[in-house]
Amino acid sequence: MYAIIETGGKQYKVKAGDAIYVEKLEANEGDVVTFDRVLVVSKEDGLVAGTPLVSGASVSGKVEKHGKGEKIIVFKYKAKKNYRRKQGHRQPYTKVVIDSIQA
Repeated sequence: MYAIIETGGKQYKVKAGDAIYVEKLEANEGDVVTFDRVLVVSKEDGLVAGTPLVSGASVSGKVEKHGKGEKIIVFKYKAKKNYRRKQGHRQPYTKVVIDSIQA
């Protein structure tokens, strides 16, 4: 059984026991979070697709940790004009372990 959820403007295919890295959530480590924006649920008797969401479906998971991703370098320049700007960025994330899918 799997589900496709939406959080942080992105879609994730999850099963029970999966660990996913999502955009930073406002929850403490150890808290249980519920994702109610479920787009698709796969069951034994077939696939249930929402229009756009599956009514009554939710996915719950436990927040394992917060962190920052790898550093990316943003470098802007204009040729022959002596214009250079270097900036780094590390995107914050939340690691969530999926506990169950209710459908």
